[in-house]
Amino acid sequence: MSTIAEKIAELGYTVPEIAAPVAAYVPATQVGNFVYTSGQIPLVEGKVAGCGKVKNTNEAGFVSLAQAQKLVEVCTLNALAAVQGVVGSLDKIKRVVKVTVFVASDPEFTDQALVANGASLLLGKIFGESGVHVRSAVGVAVLPLDVPVEAEFVFEIAE
Repeated sequence: MSTIAEKIAELGYTVPEIAAPVAAYVPATQVGNFVYTSGQIPLVEGKVAGCGKVKNTNEAGFVSLAQAQKLVEVCTLNALAAVQGVVGSLDKIKRVVKVTVFVASDPEFTDQALVANGASLLLGKIFGESGVHVRSAVGVAVLPLDVPVEAEFVFEIAE
């Protein structure tokens, strides 16, 4: 049986270093058998991987649906790094409980749920049945650092 880290590598991804907070908070905290992450933004090696509002277009200055889905994958991997930092190993994750994805949306954009699929589908590939979760996808006017997506997670941890 492969480890979660091996599964992530098989999928062509890596768990990054924990993204440094951009304000006064911690990346994740454990309460009982649950780990809650702070909102994770698409930071790669400490730099914002994309900016702008999500819109159903390839118009300059906007982020497309496909780009937003990839960026929320980055948020998901950053969340896994935060969880690993708290519990030591991703193999301690028993199941994904909740995912909330915030999408900085152009006023005409209404596919927030499809953006959130970037996180949900990746978690399903990594964790299988244990990756099935409840979810909210929320359109917002703006996010920190002008990122197009932010995601927060709740994971159940095995005792």
